[in-house]
Amino acid sequence: MDVRVKVCGLSTAADVEAVAAAGAAYAGFVFFPKSPRNVSVEQARELAVLAPIGLAKVALVVNADNEFLDEITNKVAVDILQLHGSESPERVAEVRARYGLPVMKAVGVATAEDLPQLGAYEQVCDQILVDAKAPKGADLPGGNGLAFDWKLIAGRRWARPWMLAGGLTPENVARAVELTGAAQVDVSSGVERAPGHKDAGLIHSFVAAAQGAQEIPKL
Repeated sequence: MDVRVKVCGLSTAADVEAVAAAGAAYAGFVFFPKSPRNVSVEQARELAVLAPIGLAKVALVVNADNEFLDEITNKVAVDILQLHGSESPERVAEVRARYGLPVMKAVGVATAEDLPQLGAYEQVCDQILVDAKAPKGADLPGGNGLAFDWKLIAGRRWARPWMLAGGLTPENVARAVELTGAAQVDVSSGVERAPGHKDAGLIHSFVAAAQGAQEIPKL
């Protein structure tokens, strides 16, 4: 399968170089102070310049207000805004209209009861990030290294392009793609040697494993 890979939480020039060299499609920058992957607007501006043409730059924010989004979009050459908080469908639509950029909305999944909200968001965003729901009381809405039961979305399709996230690693991403049919996957902690520190070897292994996956044929 021609699986597109997003590597999120980049914080150094070496990270951007590794992601580009591995053949990933998206480079994600986290603007969330509680995250070990957090970068300042100034850092992100410098890193975004290093991304080659064809590598989409994604700004991940959590319940960001317009003032912060204004600063990011004015100073950083981002291609996509990723909303990873508790933003309502109305807020997603507002951000999309205000900035004229594609918006990716992350939706946490733990059980089948979480699936209907995916339908609500696909009407107002450009892409859906189907992520593992964060545990109660967790400091981070994502990047916790947790997976959900992929069988919950096996064979499901939405009106918008979607991306699978949550607990993916070089060892399990092929299986995740085979089970879900995901054409896009997102990784953060799964390619780190320590929280917030990416490993170029793991990035290459992850992209290769994802792109070498084969979707299980539907009978």
